[in-house]
Amino acid sequence: MGYRRTCFVAVLCAALLSTASAQVARRRTVSKGPRALGLIELDAKGSGHLVPVAIMIDGRFYDATVYKADPVPMALQPGTVYEGVKSGVSQGLFTVNNPIPHNGWLGLGIWKSHEQIEAEKEAAKAHTAKLAQKAPEDDKAGGPPRLSRAPEGAHPRTTTEPAKTAETKTADDEDRPKLKKKTVEPQSSVDSQDSASLAAAEAGRPVLRRQPDGAIQQQTKMEPDTQPLKGTLQLIPAISDADGPQPRPYTYETKPEEDKEFMKKMSAMAADEVKHRVETLYGSDAKAKPDRPSTAPEFHDAQLKVLDISGTNEAVLIFTATAIVPSHADRQFSTAVVARQDIYADLHKIFGHTTDNNHLDVQPRYEFIDAVDADGDGRGELLFRQVGDTGTGFAIYRVIGDRLWPLFDSKPGS
Repeated sequence: MGYRRTCFVAVLCAALLSTASAQVARRRTVSKGPRALGLIELDAKGSGHLVPVAIMIDGRFYDATVYKADPVPMALQPGTVYEGVKSGVSQGLFTVNNPIPHNGWLGLGIWKSHEQIEAEKEAAKAHTAKLAQKAPEDDKAGGPPRLSRAPEGAHPRTTTEPAKTAETKTADDEDRPKLKKKTVEPQSSVDSQDSASLAAAEAGRPVLRRQPDGAIQQQTKMEPDTQPLKGTLQLIPAISDADGPQPRPYTYETKPEEDKEFMKKMSAMAADEVKHRVETLYGSDAKAKPDRPSTAPEFHDAQLKVLDISGTNEAVLIFTATAIVPSHADRQFSTAVVARQDIYADLHKIFGHTTDNNHLDVQPRYEFIDAVDADGDGRGELLFRQVGDTGTGFAIYRVIGDRLWPLFDSKPGS
């Protein structure tokens, strides 16, 4: 009996140890920072710039437009590389070349998608292969001219011409090839900043992701009065972290019938939000009456995003839309609603924000950008842009249970 009990305990301990080891193996690498978050805005031609959002230092978030601005913010130092990610999927790299003050700060630079990067690699391989094929042909043709030494014992001067005078030597030697000393160009400010970043790294101070040492950096034109990009812009959240985790997708697979059901439920939640806002503004006069127009909101530009930001196959739904209420058609409302689906497929509203076009000075409009790993723990946070009367700002929220926890909030115009 004692032998069997000992064997059972040994097997149980081995199983628990195996489970613990598997959990440790699955534990994600957490970024130690600094970790900068920006928003890439691209036009149809692939030209764009980067808007700094926030920077995390030792687990705390700061406004990236002012953090260590001396005068250029740390997040926009030339040579800083950002990885663009959409719903956790890498899209390409943006390298900051020139930071400029423009409604705060903008980072001008070069955007390269993964397709462009791979195409450049293939072109470089093809060029190398072409040179390798050309080298044997040059050898067959005799190759480049080579210097030969004089026979042993022979005097290098075999002519009997008289020695040249100073005037003759100068005149005759004018056509001879001469070695040229390479001029040393003054080091650019970008190179000095790169050296400073490398020195900081060697000193143990963390730095953002940088271009490789010696990489060719293209310059973009410095225009303090840079005009905003025109047309429909593509918005891509971007992360710069010298030692952060690899991005992972936040996709949540749904069927068409599920999408319709999600849209129906989220629209109902948003309608309640708008009705509550109307009642707050107009009091009892806002309630429906037989002789008045309907108070049911009519949604426009409704967008629904369904994501798995925790990697646990639990859906988080983000609904945004503008709304018109027929009984108060003089106002346009904007609403944003976030819900979480539980294990029984029921939706729980965890966030709601509704404003109208007459109160953007105190309650900005919320535009959902995307989910992004802002703190480097492998989980996605929700990134919103706030649009008010005096400008724009950003807000980052973490989903914790049935609520949103604010990690960062830069008020519009602040």
